[in-house]
Amino acid sequence: MALKEFNFNVLKKEKFARLGKITTRRGVIDTPAFMPVGTQATVKGSFIKDVIETGSQIVLSNTYHLMIRPGANRIKNAGGLHKFMNCKIPILTDSGGYQIMSLSRLNKIDRFKGAIFNSHIDGKKFILSPEQSIKIQKKLNSDIVMVLDECPRKTLDYNKILNAVDLSTEWAKRSKKEFGINKNKALFGIIQGGLFNNLRLKSLKELIKIGFDGYAIGGLAVGDSQKEMFKVLDYLKVHMPTNKPRYLMGVGTPSDILGSVLRGIDMFDCVLPTRAGRTGLAFTWNGRVNVRNAKYKKDNKPLDESVKKFNLNKYSKNYINHLFNTNEMLGSMILTLNNINFYQELMYEIRKNIKNGTFSKFYKKFAGKL
Repeated sequence: MALKEFNFNVLKKEKFARLGKITTRRGVIDTPAFMPVGTQATVKGSFIKDVIETGSQIVLSNTYHLMIRPGANRIKNAGGLHKFMNCKIPILTDSGGYQIMSLSRLNKIDRFKGAIFNSHIDGKKFILSPEQSIKIQKKLNSDIVMVLDECPRKTLDYNKILNAVDLSTEWAKRSKKEFGINKNKALFGIIQGGLFNNLRLKSLKELIKIGFDGYAIGGLAVGDSQKEMFKVLDYLKVHMPTNKPRYLMGVGTPSDILGSVLRGIDMFDCVLPTRAGRTGLAFTWNGRVNVRNAKYKKDNKPLDESVKKFNLNKYSKNYINHLFNTNEMLGSMILTLNNINFYQELMYEIRKNIKNGTFSKFYKKFAGKL
């Protein structure tokens, strides 16, 4: 099959909510889309074929983690990330900026060298420059590549955020230069600016000048409230390019996603559905269910009788409660798959309602309930 150039089309809009389609060489992604997180070349607790069967059309892996373990060269020698993890759908690789901020034991930002940090695994020193981040992602052979940015911790210090915007813009230029021209891959820029609208706009305008295949909004999964996040999105929605995908990084809950789609976002990723599944929290159309609660010891109904995939409706809350209370890994596997499946059902319903012009009604019905 001939390789296809990366492409994005908006098919329909309902106010700011957008129904779209991303074309990549490894498959089509219907948007709004949710990307399950496969940080270390695996979506924890799931076979990739099951993840795909939920309706997932793209997954995310992380440059920071893969450069530390097992190393980019080892993955390249295996034939790239897709072969390494037996994944046939597109993969987006995050650049590692967020993990450098949140995970590394010691980190220092050098404008010229890049991020200098110590591994959270063994303390080994690494230097990750914008150029090196792109080189690593090329070795991984992902379909969507992210520029290296500085993702500062949440702060209202204007000068700190301004410096992060300026540095991220400079690194975006260097990332674009290293990426070069590759019509079979996409390079996304990352908008920074904290909670300051003028800095968000400054960052966006500079990235548009450089020119990217998509634009991500970073720095809104670092402790901000939903109200603060929506305020930033409300400001940006009228300034973002209309012909490029909009990716909100690291977000979020079902209500976060619904509210962000309402404000024009096309792509999401978050560890929440898989991490919650491992701790006993299930997402359903009737809201969240903490199966560890004692009341479920006598509940022989499934989490959701309507879910037919993977025989998930064959497992009672009573049984899943037992699995968690006895530390059986099957409990985590069932809930992880349930949650990924729910998120993809949610995205399908979002797309269907935008297509039908009923998304506003759908939003009002489920935003609070979920």
